[in-house]
Amino acid sequence: MGQQYLKSKSGFTLIELLVVISIISILSSVVLANLSSARAKARDAKRQSDLTQLRVALEFYYDSNGSYPVGCWNYFEAQGVNYIPGLSPTYISQLPRDSLSGQSCPGGIGDNSNWRTYYYCSNGAAYKANVCSESVVPVNSVWYDLFRPGYAWMICSGTPACATF
Repeated sequence: MGQQYLKSKSGFTLIELLVVISIISILSSVVLANLSSARAKARDAKRQSDLTQLRVALEFYYDSNGSYPVGCWNYFEAQGVNYIPGLSPTYISQLPRDSLSGQSCPGGIGDNSNWRTYYYCSNGAAYKANVCSESVVPVNSVWYDLFRPGYAWMICSGTPACATF
């Protein structure tokens, strides 16, 4: 009788296995959720860095030509080769592209699109460039877009351009 009791107690019951599997599932979902938000923050930091580089390139262009490139473009136009004509490769090695391009963006950026894209618009005397963010942009941030509040990172050449385009 003693041997039968030992044989029946060896191994795990189905309930014990299900409890362990559910605990592992809960822990992995928490870890994946944290990784997802970290990735979104990293992509937003990259967008800010890209906008900073774009600002420098635009100022170099202005110093050389006396005006900013005139027009409004996003990188989906002309297969995205040089969506700001004359800027690349002389003033910036490569124009920025959003790593989530083709995915939706709240409110959209650009010409009636709802896609993630870098958007640039200028009348020659002033410019504005922006890109969709994955996190809410604080009102007091230097990146805050008055025209697209809360969901777009922005650079601009001055007050009139910052409130338009």
